[in-house]
Amino acid sequence: MLVNSTLADVSDLSLRTAFAVYIVCLILACIHYMRAQAVIDLKRERAAVEEKELVAVGGGTGAEKSRSAELDSSGVTDEEIDAARLRARKMAGSTQYLTWVGIIFHVVAVVTRGMSVSRFPMGNMYEFVITSTAVTMVAAAVIIQRRGWHTTWPWLLAPNIVLLFLAATVLYAKAAPLVPALQSFWYPFHVSTVSVGASIGLISGMFSLLYLLRIWQPRGEEKGFFGAIAKPLPSAKKLDSYAYRTAIITLPVFGIGIMLGAIWGEVAWGRFWGWDPKETVALITWILYAAYLHARATAGWKNAKAAWINVAAFVTSIFNLFFINLVATGLHSYAGLN
Repeated sequence: MLVNSTLADVSDLSLRTAFAVYIVCLILACIHYMRAQAVIDLKRERAAVEEKELVAVGGGTGAEKSRSAELDSSGVTDEEIDAARLRARKMAGSTQYLTWVGIIFHVVAVVTRGMSVSRFPMGNMYEFVITSTAVTMVAAAVIIQRRGWHTTWPWLLAPNIVLLFLAATVLYAKAAPLVPALQSFWYPFHVSTVSVGASIGLISGMFSLLYLLRIWQPRGEEKGFFGAIAKPLPSAKKLDSYAYRTAIITLPVFGIGIMLGAIWGEVAWGRFWGWDPKETVALITWILYAAYLHARATAGWKNAKAAWINVAAFVTSIFNLFFINLVATGLHSYAGLN
């Protein structure tokens, strides 16, 4: 099979462009995050002043009324809050728009990579990572745009940027035909379902991490450095809700991917299951997602305890993606690295 070097070069260039755009998006997202913090601070300052005014007016003395007028003149105005909110919204819109631009380049990189070798673009770790991160970014962009949770962008962009950097450096592999072990009817079905399931699972795990941060720093009671970080985040209830909803999608999709891999294993190696390191850790990850959903629906389990299970699934997924592929030796070691 010949490799179209022109399309391969287009893929590499598109990925580098997407990476650069994501970096700019992360900067804009952080600026929006700080502006959202400023809006919250202004609103809370205004609320504190109004509370003092009510106390002063309730006293009824001339001195207290004079003090009330003084507080009113020194308090935050509605115009200041509206102006700060508008600045934050403009930055949120710019971040969202530019993120979609980055996603377009990212998807082009994945598609042209596949076209350059006339196959599904998941033949090695490099291709798996760029495709999985593309799925993650599309899913995240849709969720954030629908919910208006633009303050979560720094938390989702940063890990994806790290993954793309590793893909373009440590994991990079030139466009080439599939190795013989991957030349199977089951190849696109197995890797695509595993990729989609794992990608959505990573989003679920990140939401659970943010949920744990939020319950540690409740809204209106934030303290210290971590309190300042948690201040612009959505409520704990909302974060936990979306962690749960995305995990509901992850469990069946990821499970189907594992089953398709088992069928492929029987065709290729003569057994459905061989306790290979990668498939074993994948099974552990799936069990953790199932345990999380079960705990979430079980009376007597606090949501925080269940969230830690989801975080554990998040960690094992990352562990499987990198450590197992880079260090462990097994039947999946032909992923383009060892």
